[in-house]
Amino acid sequence: MSKFTCKIIVCLAVFYSNFIFSQTSPKINGYVVDATSKDTLIGVVVNSGNNKSTTTNSNGFYELTLNTGNNTLFFNLTGYKTFSTTVTLSENEIKTLNVDLNDANTALDEVVVSAGKYEQKLSEVTVSMDIIKPSLIENKNATNVDAIINQVPGVTVADGQASIRGGSGFSYGAGSRVLMLVDEMPMISADAGDIKWNYLPLENIEQIEVIKGASSALFGSSALNGVINLRTQYAKDKPITKFVSYYGSYDAPRKGVYKWWKGSSQQQSGNNFSHAQKVGNFDLVFGGHKFDDDGFRFLETENRKRFNANVRYNLKKVPGLSFGVNTNMMNTRGGLFFLWQNFDSAYIPSGYAIQQYNNNRFNIDPYVTYFKGSNKFSLRNRYFKTQNRNDKNQGSYAELYYSEFQYQKRFANGMNLTSGAVYMEQTILGEEIYGNKRGQNTAGYVQIDKKFFNKLTISGGIRGEYYKLDTAKTNGYLFLMRSKGKMPFQPVARIGANYQAAEFTYIRASFGQGYRFPTVAEKFVNTSVGALSILPNTGLQPEVATSTEIGLKQGFKILNFKGFIDVAGFYTKYKNMIEFVFDIYRPATATQPITFLDATKYAAFKSQNVGEAIIYGAEISVSGTGKIGPINTTVFSGVTLMEPINPNYNNNKDTLGLKDNKYLKYRQRVLAKYDIQLEYKGFYIGYSLRYQSKTENIDRRFVISIFNEFNDPSIGVNFDDAPNSYILPGLKENFGAFQKSVVISDARIGCNITKQVKLSFIVNNIENISYQARPGDMRAPTQYVGQLVLNL
Repeated sequence: MSKFTCKIIVCLAVFYSNFIFSQTSPKINGYVVDATSKDTLIGVVVNSGNNKSTTTNSNGFYELTLNTGNNTLFFNLTGYKTFSTTVTLSENEIKTLNVDLNDANTALDEVVVSAGKYEQKLSEVTVSMDIIKPSLIENKNATNVDAIINQVPGVTVADGQASIRGGSGFSYGAGSRVLMLVDEMPMISADAGDIKWNYLPLENIEQIEVIKGASSALFGSSALNGVINLRTQYAKDKPITKFVSYYGSYDAPRKGVYKWWKGSSQQQSGNNFSHAQKVGNFDLVFGGHKFDDDGFRFLETENRKRFNANVRYNLKKVPGLSFGVNTNMMNTRGGLFFLWQNFDSAYIPSGYAIQQYNNNRFNIDPYVTYFKGSNKFSLRNRYFKTQNRNDKNQGSYAELYYSEFQYQKRFANGMNLTSGAVYMEQTILGEEIYGNKRGQNTAGYVQIDKKFFNKLTISGGIRGEYYKLDTAKTNGYLFLMRSKGKMPFQPVARIGANYQAAEFTYIRASFGQGYRFPTVAEKFVNTSVGALSILPNTGLQPEVATSTEIGLKQGFKILNFKGFIDVAGFYTKYKNMIEFVFDIYRPATATQPITFLDATKYAAFKSQNVGEAIIYGAEISVSGTGKIGPINTTVFSGVTLMEPINPNYNNNKDTLGLKDNKYLKYRQRVLAKYDIQLEYKGFYIGYSLRYQSKTENIDRRFVISIFNEFNDPSIGVNFDDAPNSYILPGLKENFGAFQKSVVISDARIGCNITKQVKLSFIVNNIENISYQARPGDMRAPTQYVGQLVLNL
């Protein structure tokens, strides 16, 4: 080939390439906003018919390369009606198209993120899930998150211990089978592994999502029984400022002898404020809380101060990139009540003494998020410090470091991929209680969700979990092949399906595995509370569970009231279940027969692996909102029936609980929750009800003498009435007052004076019922609260 010919070919190639690349494909871009509020919308999926797609970034902006000619675009965001339009583009054209999306405005279209770590419609998730809106928290004047969680069907919080469908009993703040998340990251203490309910920022809530059932495949250890995810709010385009002030008092108890205070009543007061605003490229949210409570029990006061802030910066020079930091901090001080002095002095602490504490909590959460087309990258971090100080030399200092990288991909065919890696480290300095300990947790997970035929959603995920705490570490196995070998990590999996059988009918089924590694407190705590000791168990093993559920969600409409009925059946099985057990624990080296001194010295609580457990049952809930005639109505209700049992119960061997009792300790078989609010022309009334059947079983040592071993009926020797022979004086004689079904009712009435000002009056425990959440823990009498809300 001649040099001339080669030059011609090269020239033609350059010309041709320049011609090709000079023909730039057309593009379309713009902003997507809420049609009503005009707030920019993040994460809107913009999809064309030619399998090209992108998502709006943190500024609500999108840009998509299309073909020349006609293109059909679909704008889809969970909770909003899909918008579609056809645009015609010529070569090299760049067109701007701004879109307003209308709210879908049905209970079934509520948006949740906890079920799959991405936004979904509530109706399409594969597990049971409930949502708590900030309006219910405000209307009931909840001062702690646990108070409002107690209103969720199938959920109880007793003495700080959360239980979903009977999954947990009483553990006095050591470990939790329910994982508490704040913005999808764990908010549990590094030492006790418990939930600090009074630390959670009530004044800065977007919504609370409650998942029922094992969720370890996505969220890891502590999600054995379910997940509570508190989502904090972000600034909208319009500034929002809110101030809430309240003042209340406790009525005299129905049983007059319980009243220990002089005068009319004990007082409680508090103030909350929050402000959210966009300033240039910054999204700013900050809030505060102050609370003072004289307490209805002698010496049990509480004073707390809390401040929190969310700051996010959106880079306009790098579309889709944002970074920020969230923080929360609190000081709380007061007195800690554990057991009563006597049944007739139920509001007086044992020994007329109480632990005085002064605790600090602090967390800071830096993060980076980047949207690129239909891809989302995020790096989230948390540092959480707890400092516990008291007058009993039982203080501790704990730090939790958490980091999670997550990648999400939305495919044009309707598939969503979520994957991530987690590293968590715990450092505990508590020589008086735990000794100095260090823990590490490493995990990786992947989940795929795919929608078929626009009706069937299939969800599946797997996670590998590795824990190390002091010298103990994960020794994993496949759930179905436990005897066939060990693994250096614990794999857990979940799978679920949701099928839309009709326009408002959804059928779901799910199966999930759970895994929970013991906490520092459960393995190493060595302390005392009053006359009782709490002992370590360094040999404590991880507990595992499998959870199965089938359910039906049926939407309905009555006049302009829209809601749904949800029916579910569930079955959960635990192995190596960890329970907090009260008994007499003599040292293993002791060889002599038990003595009176042993009985008083070694009566204590200890966490133990108690073997297998099964919980099965059914739940039906009804929720909705809308107008019935001229009245705005909101309903949130449900009934849960369950059987929490020991499947291998043997009356001769199982002596920790009550005699001839197969039920797991500190559980109920029936729970019912109901809340309704009616509003007309600015006036509203509301009513809440919580029913729980009797507690079926407790530690037998609470109702038998600690000297029971010395009784000898053959010679007429009985020490049951010896002084100080019962840990809880009066409980045995008044056991019926504890083991009973309870109905607690609350009511509220209020008026919107203007669009900015609302006045309310709330009454809690209207009937002034005396009841115990656990033995020795008599709850509050009637409380009256006045509330002022300013929306500025």
